[in-house]
Amino acid sequence: MNKLKSITLILMFFYFTCFYAAEYKASFFGIKSNGTTLNTSSIQKAIDYIHDNGGGTLVFYVGRYLTGSIELKSNVHIVLREGAILVGSTNIYDYNIDNPSYTALVYAKNASNISITGKGVIDGQGADVAYNLIDQIHKGIIEDKLQLDRPASRRPRGIYLRECNNVVIKEITIKNTADWVQVYDQCENLLIDKITVDSKVFWNNDGLDIVDCKDVIVSNSFIDASDDAICFKSHDKNKRCENIEVRNCVARSSANGIKFGTVTSGGYKNIRFINNKVYDTFRSAFTIAAPDGGKVEDIFVDSLYAYNTGNAIFLRIGTRWNKDKQGTIDNVTIQNMYAEISATKPDTGYKYEGPIEDLPRNISPAIIYGIPGVDINNVSLRNIEIVYPGGSNPNYAYRGTKPADLDSIPELIDSYPEFSNWKELPAWGLYVRHAGNLTLENVTFTAKEKDYRPAVVFDGVKGATLSGMKYNVPGRGKNFIRHKSTGIIQK
Repeated sequence: MNKLKSITLILMFFYFTCFYAAEYKASFFGIKSNGTTLNTSSIQKAIDYIHDNGGGTLVFYVGRYLTGSIELKSNVHIVLREGAILVGSTNIYDYNIDNPSYTALVYAKNASNISITGKGVIDGQGADVAYNLIDQIHKGIIEDKLQLDRPASRRPRGIYLRECNNVVIKEITIKNTADWVQVYDQCENLLIDKITVDSKVFWNNDGLDIVDCKDVIVSNSFIDASDDAICFKSHDKNKRCENIEVRNCVARSSANGIKFGTVTSGGYKNIRFINNKVYDTFRSAFTIAAPDGGKVEDIFVDSLYAYNTGNAIFLRIGTRWNKDKQGTIDNVTIQNMYAEISATKPDTGYKYEGPIEDLPRNISPAIIYGIPGVDINNVSLRNIEIVYPGGSNPNYAYRGTKPADLDSIPELIDSYPEFSNWKELPAWGLYVRHAGNLTLENVTFTAKEKDYRPAVVFDGVKGATLSGMKYNVPGRGKNFIRHKSTGIIQK
């Protein structure tokens, strides 16, 4: 049996059997649903009591339950019935801010057999929390290095679970956090299913962060966030994200739709994406960024559909923090993908849009970009169509394709990895530099208007097989240019 299917069965067995344990109404512990009584101590007492008495379920019924930070403990299951809203306090001192790494509305560490389920809501009231925190920083009461008048730390997340095992997050809605919406850090056996994320009230609202976790399934969920929607990170050089599947999810972001990184110290292995959709996304639909020495291997993407996005695919190695160790990307397959690239800013009109970039540049291509001496290897693109607006204007921004022009493109190996870093690139469809053993099979690049650049440029590619390539673009011109590249086979 497939390992991830086994994990699903185990977690669902745990999820359904947990309700045969003792069940407690929130009101039993004096928890008030009036939206004004601060329930932090009462909710924590309920969790501690259930934990100390062998475990069980704490059920919240219709109402607004105001609270600060609460700690979830082993064998305790929170159920938010439809109409129940766990409301975050707007007072920053109601959160566990003494340890900014763990600041969250709901947090847990080293807990096993825990769940948050039901059709209720967790509302972080993040805008008010963030602005109240800023007020305390400006008054000198809390010390914090403000970055663009944004607190660098202490903003509470919605959920933060660290080193937890056997976790189910199901059906709930999480909204309006002051920082990352939910973080699962070094957790194992994690199921996230049928959740809704709606968090666009402040900066850095990552919709879902999976950090150095193992054996994870994310399925049937909708995530709308002002920062990266579905994001994998690796903070510990001795850990990695491993054995993960993301299936049947829809993502919208004012940053990236699905992203690895940017922090990639350890790495990622055996991660699958099946039948997902990205829309109205400012940056890339799919990104792998490995600038911190981490190893990325065995990534599989099947049936990814992206509409109104700034970029389709961005794969990048760099040396941002690590100077003695370079990251690697090896064995990435992306197949059955369709993407439409926007001619204008894809997230225009959302409350927290992506930044207005320094221009000029025309629309960027998909990018696979290693660094000198470290190639991105074994990338396969199969049955893919990317539709671009075309119409690039050489009088607005220009990048030639003569050898000297291509050699002049900066490496930017220690920059924060974004597809727009180079401004103008010499291709409109796909630009590949420092890569080896590529496969492009049945890949179609479509431009709605004539573009002055070629569709595809290879620079420093060591081995590639191209078959069934199609270039749909008005006018005539070169579709494929290779520079300092060897072993290129076109069928």
